[in-house]
Amino acid sequence: MRLLAGLRDADRSLSKQAASRIPPRAGKVLSAVEEAAASGKLWCGAAAAMTWLGGWRGRTTAVTGMAALAVAQLISNGLCKQPADRPRPPKEWFPHDEADDRPSSFPSGHTAAAVAFTATVAATGPAAGAACALPAVMVALERVQSGAHYPTDVAAGAAIGLASAWLTRHAPVWSFATSSSGRDRPGATGETYGAPNDDVTKRLAAQAQGRGDGT
Repeated sequence: MRLLAGLRDADRSLSKQAASRIPPRAGKVLSAVEEAAASGKLWCGAAAAMTWLGGWRGRTTAVTGMAALAVAQLISNGLCKQPADRPRPPKEWFPHDEADDRPSSFPSGHTAAAVAFTATVAATGPAAGAACALPAVMVALERVQSGAHYPTDVAAGAAIGLASAWLTRHAPVWSFATSSSGRDRPGATGETYGAPNDDVTKRLAAQAQGRGDGT
């Protein structure tokens, strides 16, 4: 009980500090990034860019990332929020008007989606993952700064996002798709369709030598 009470007190203290210590200009930037990420718009844009610029690998990564995002949203918003039914942080803690009455603070669905997409992308495309990491962190920070969530809500959302990324990447359908994509497309392993493999080449060479020897 003491541990839970201490965690609750730390949660409340960190929420108040985030609201009061983050400068207003920085808060506006965070709010702009969160607005872009709302309803998955930012991550859909990132997936579209990877699809357009990344070739086969980019398309596979984009689809897997969006699948992980959908799983994270299902778990956080569909399965966890109603049973948890945690009230949002009180409005009076925040010196701005961004906090409003919304159902169930626990967990943060925005954070879950951001982390799920970013972790999935980073596993196959480190550069794209690094590009997504900054806005993902900003989304998580904004959820506390704006009074939408407690820090533990955000931490739980991040854990759900990581779990969703792992589950999606290790699902049989995605494991087969990513493993077979390297074998099935032309030039993926330095070979082209119709090129003979080593065994066929050796047999043809032996037959040619036999004919040349008169046997």
